[in-house]
Amino acid sequence: MTVQTNVDAVTDRAASVLLRFGPMIYGPTVLFALGEGAVIPLIPIIAARLGADIALAALVASALVVGQLCGNLPAGWAVARIGERLTMAIAGTLSLLGVVGMVFAPVLGVFAASVFLIGFCAAGFGLARHSFMTTRVPLAFRARALSLLGGTFRLGMFLGPFVAAGLLALFGDEHAAIWFFGGCLVATVLLVLFGPDPEKQVPVPSRANFDSGASLAEDTGEAVTGAIPTFERVGVFRTMWLFRRVLSRLGLAAASLSAVRSARQVVLPLWGFSIGLDAQTIALVVGISGAIDFALFYASGQVMDRFGRLWAALPAMVLMGLGFLALAVTHDLGSSAMWFAMFAAVLGVGNGLSSGILLTLGADVAPRADPAPFLGSWRTLTDAGGALSPLLVSGITAVFSLSVATGAVGVMALLGAVAFVRWVPRFVPRVRQ
Repeated sequence: MTVQTNVDAVTDRAASVLLRFGPMIYGPTVLFALGEGAVIPLIPIIAARLGADIALAALVASALVVGQLCGNLPAGWAVARIGERLTMAIAGTLSLLGVVGMVFAPVLGVFAASVFLIGFCAAGFGLARHSFMTTRVPLAFRARALSLLGGTFRLGMFLGPFVAAGLLALFGDEHAAIWFFGGCLVATVLLVLFGPDPEKQVPVPSRANFDSGASLAEDTGEAVTGAIPTFERVGVFRTMWLFRRVLSRLGLAAASLSAVRSARQVVLPLWGFSIGLDAQTIALVVGISGAIDFALFYASGQVMDRFGRLWAALPAMVLMGLGFLALAVTHDLGSSAMWFAMFAAVLGVGNGLSSGILLTLGADVAPRADPAPFLGSWRTLTDAGGALSPLLVSGITAVFSLSVATGAVGVMALLGAVAFVRWVPRFVPRVRQ
């Protein structure tokens, strides 16, 4: 009875805190992701109309990811010095400049620079939310809070393309979606600036809970059993050096998960095209896979909070690894379309089970008092994995075949699963109910 009472108390407290985060964190996240999701599919099309060929249009589209990759470390510096709220407001305001640049770009270079700026600002916006949740959400329901954060982002990115399609049908101009993104950014900035102040509504727990004489200690590589005490504010690069062991071990495991996720987005459309399916069928299969992925985001947080982080990371990586390996041998089968649909669903389940795991692991191993510089390094690693994965798929496909590239992604996922088994128990605190 006592155990059940404690669990119910934690659940009630979790629901209360998550509801308070709605207008502070989840609302702005949905708005930002909805606008960005509406614009992303149109970037190559607008680039092509400005004179880019297919390869150059793809390069311009990648400027969004490159901008986010480059923005993580400066974002860590900004959050550590001016706070999460101001960083989110500044990032949203600068993104508006990117929107104006995309609408009125006279040449391709200006358009590409505007896309890069939006990606750069998205890094600041995302890291500020991550840092806020890291310092304020108790360990007992941290995974649920961060899985919900990831789920709200996925919701915006999932609905954004449908909004863009509606705007195209209504106005017949791709720039309508960019203006819609601008409207979302204005609403985001207003909500951040004039809504409830998250830094006052949910203050950081008192530093009196820590040893007052503690300072940022060098990472020894030993198991983490609680929050890392840190009061001395240090720079991003020194933080990278101090936490080099966890970044080079658990951080690379996290990067492998990010790479597998990114490869899924590339491999599935290419696979459907290569076996002769029409665009509508491919879109339907990929959409169903995405819907399954989205439906599982909160279940992932429940699993991580109740049983531990490894219970989400390991099944997700094994399921996606085996799914890619199995898909790789079905290309020339007579029923290849059926296998494609089935394994797309399997990959959706695997990706859904991992929802929020990268945010949660980063929060688990970040220094409690000043997490932003560490999270900047953590997110740089995971974003790098996501950015390099499509290049790996493209290179292997060019040299060998798409089947070999798909199998290679499966092997990478299984190796990542081994890395999680090795490093999660060593670095991540155990969940206590």
